Amino acid sequence: MKKSAAIIGGGVIGGGWAARFLLMGWDVRVFDPDPEAARKIGEVLDNARRSLPGLSDVGLPSEGVLSFHDAMSDAVDGVAWIQESVPERLELKRKVYQTLQEHCPTDAIIGSSTSGFKPSELQGCATRPEQIVVTHPFNPVYLLPLIELVPTDQNPPEMVERAKVILTEIGMYPLHVRAEIDAHIADRFLEAVWREALWLIKDGIATTEEIDNAIRYGFGLRWAQMGLFETYRIAGGEAGMRHFIEQFGPCLSWPWTKLMDVPELTDDLIDQIADQSDGQSGHMSIRELERARDNNLVTILRGLKAQDFGAGALLNAQDARIGTPAAMPADPAGLVETVRRAVPLDWTDYNGHMNEARYLQAFGDATDRLMEIIGCDADYIANGGSYFTAETHIRHLDEVHAGTRIHIDTQVIAGAGKKMHLFHRMMADDRLLATGEHMLIHVSLETRRASEPAAHIAANLATIANAHAALSLPEGAGKAVGVR
Repeated sequence: MKKSAAIIGGGVIGGGWAARFLLMGWDVRVFDPDPEAARKIGEVLDNARRSLPGLSDVGLPSEGVLSFHDAMSDAVDGVAWIQESVPERLELKRKVYQTLQEHCPTDAIIGSSTSGFKPSELQGCATRPEQIVVTHPFNPVYLLPLIELVPTDQNPPEMVERAKVILTEIGMYPLHVRAEIDAHIADRFLEAVWREALWLIKDGIATTEEIDNAIRYGFGLRWAQMGLFETYRIAGGEAGMRHFIEQFGPCLSWPWTKLMDVPELTDDLIDQIADQSDGQSGHMSIRELERARDNNLVTILRGLKAQDFGAGALLNAQDARIGTPAAMPADPAGLVETVRRAVPLDWTDYNGHMNEARYLQAFGDATDRLMEIIGCDADYIANGGSYFTAETHIRHLDEVHAGTRIHIDTQVIAGAGKKMHLFHRMMADDRLLATGEHMLIHVSLETRRASEPAAHIAANLATIANAHAALSLPEGAGKAVGVR
C-alpha cells in the first residue's frame, strides 16, 4: 500500500520536503494558501527530478501522486506523516497544530521544519503533544540527507523510532538530538560562523566573496565528508586527537574570535553585506544559482559515494535498500534488464548531453550485472575467476540528457566455453538511445590468461544464451565503424 504525506506550507523548505517524499514513492498532499504554491513547488520539483535520481545507481520507486488541497483537513486525510513548514511564528504554528490534530490520524507523525523553536514549545497547546517532533532539514531538502530529529519526554520511544525508520526509508539521516537546545545542533555552528563573518565584513577584513572562498575552497570540503572532530583527529597525526588538543588547545584562549560579541546589524552594515553579495552573485538568477549548487552537490556526493565514505556511504546504503538483488531470470527467453537508473548531472559534457565515456560506463555496468546474474559475483572474482572485455562497439543513436531515466536490456548472442558475447540496448521508455556490443573472455586472475569458467557459471550462461538463440540478431550486431 502506497504511503502518503501532507506538506503544510509549500515554500522553499516545504517544496523540498514534497520533492523528497514524492520521488521516493510517497503520495504527497500539499496545503498552502499562496496562489503561486503550485508553480513554486513545480519549479522545485523540476530541479529535484533533474538531480536527486542521479544520486542513485538503481531505479527509484515509481513517483508518487502530488495533489493540492484548499483545506488542511483535506490535506491530512489518512496520511502517515505531516511536515509543517509554516513561517517561524510560535502562535501560528500552535494554531496550525490544533487544526491538524482535529482532522489527522492519531498515529500520524507531525514533524516541524523549525530551526528556532524547541519541540516542548511546539507541543505547548497541542491536543496530542506526543505526535509532534522537530524534524529540521537543510536546503535543498531533496539532496541533503541530514534531519535533526528532536523529541521530548512526551514522545513515546516507539514513535521516535518510527520517525527514524520513515526518514531513513526516504534516504535521509535522522540525527537524534537527545536534549532540547535552542537552534538544535547544526544551526548553532552556522550561527557561530555567521557572527564571525559579520565581524570580518564590518571590520573591513574580508568581503562576502572572500569569506565564501575561504569555506568552499578549504575547510568546507573537509567538513563535507568528515565533519569537525574527525578532521581534527587527522590534524593530530599519528598521536590522534589528544595530540591535536595539546598542540592547538591553547589557541582557544587567544583573542582570535568575536563570537561572544555580535555586531549591531545597522542599516550601513546590511547595505554593505547586500551590496557585496550583489557584486558577487547578482549576475546569476536564483534558479541559475540553485542549478549550480545542485550540480556541485551531486558531484561531491557521487564522489563520496564512489569512496563509500561520509554521506556517500548513506547513498550506497539507500541503493542497497531499494535495489533488486541479482538473480537468474524466471523466463530466460526474454531480454534481461541489467540497468535501470537516471543519468546523473556529472555524466554530461560541454554539449549538454551524456559524455561518450559514460555510455561505456553504463554498458559496463550492464555487463557487470549480467555477470552477477550468472554467478560471476564478488565472491567468485575473489576466488580467482572473472571475465575481461576483449572488444567493444558502441553506437550513439540519440541524445541523452541529465535526469533521463534509462534502462538497458541485454541479449546474450553467444555464451559457451571461454567466450561471452553480449548486446546491450540503452532505452528511454521505447526510444533507442544507444547500443553496445561486447566480447568478453573468461580468465584466471592468477595466471591472467584465458580459462574455462566454473561449471555453474557456464551452465547459467548457457541457459540464457540457448534461450536467446531464438531471438533475432539485433540490428547493428557485428557492424564495424562506418559500415552501413
